[in-house]
Amino acid sequence: LKSDGTVIAAGYNENHQIDVTAWQNIAAVACGVVHTVGLKQDGTIIATGWNEYKQCDTAAWQDITAISAGYAHTVAINKDGNTLAVGDNQYGQCDVKSWNDMTAISAGFYHTLGLKRNGTVLATGDNDASQCEISSWENIIAVSGGCLHSVGLKSDGTVVAVGNNDYGQCNVSDWNQIIAISAGFDQTVGLKKDGTVVAVG
Repeated sequence: LKSDGTVIAAGYNENHQIDVTAWQNIAAVACGVVHTVGLKQDGTIIATGWNEYKQCDTAAWQDITAISAGYAHTVAINKDGNTLAVGDNQYGQCDVKSWNDMTAISAGFYHTLGLKRNGTVLATGDNDASQCEISSWENIIAVSGGCLHSVGLKSDGTVVAVGNNDYGQCNVSDWNQIIAISAGFDQTVGLKKDGTVVAVG
């Protein structure tokens, strides 16, 4: 996302998921596996790419403040803190309509995480690796869903993680002074307060 509100992209494009050169007035972008979603400055959504599960059918959404894209689903939060979702729901990853008072949303591969204003987290979808076991989390300020793991940033700068740990992607218990997190397919990355980066997986 460029400072002038346009978007550039590179990579695999068989499903036109990087056909974003005409996008303008964009405030945020989210990349799924083969679809791309853009949040426009007016609170509407634009999407391109594979649409087998209707994960790009977001044109009717309005007053959106945050977006995220999973394998084949798209989730968002509107200005009232309510959550919307479209796309593949075979694991219940789109069952978020009852969520409210949300401040952040993150779509994992087949699961979805939502951060409430009180610092607690909700999760729905595939839980085969216990990636949705987040009920004990508190004082969370950011969440990120990976393929089979979930990561949360706490207000004290420490990080919690649950789910598949075959590659050590959940080994974050010794991290501190973290200000941002991102969960990838089998890895986790953290941005530290001093501008350096830590990663596991």
